Amino acid sequence: MNNYFKLFISILLPLLVGGLSGFFTTSGVSGWYAVANKPSFNPPNWIFAPVWTTLYVLMGIALYLVWKSTNTTFAVKQNAIILFVVQLTLNFFWSIIFFKLQLTGWALVEIIAMWLAILVTILWFGKISSIAAWLLVPYICWVSFATVLNYSIWRLN
Repeated sequence: MNNYFKLFISILLPLLVGGLSGFFTTSGVSGWYAVANKPSFNPPNWIFAPVWTTLYVLMGIALYLVWKSTNTTFAVKQNAIILFVVQLTLNFFWSIIFFKLQLTGWALVEIIAMWLAILVTILWFGKISSIAAWLLVPYICWVSFATVLNYSIWRLN
């Protein structure tokens, strides 16, 4: 498989997951979330789509760097990719739990699990490519902020 195709698939995968989760997010944002009590530091709704799109592209590039790498064992690369899929799956389900099901407490538990999965993914990616690991740092920073926001919305409602 050539590297251009790997890059395309690597970026497409998180963007598709983000697009699907965006489908579940839309109904919640215009519904219960619009009238929910939110903290003063809650960003405007328009900021989320460009931030998440950027993060998904960075995640895809990081995945590509790991996937194309030849400087590690198959087992290390396989574990790193499995961890990536785990954190991406958690990312997808957070939107459903928070926005669609409106279970902000359970979403908080889930986003903490996602944060931990991202951290472990960063550590494994770092074994293969320091650039790939660093490309995930904005993602864990945003999820850290989202965790605080999730907690605040849970407490306020």
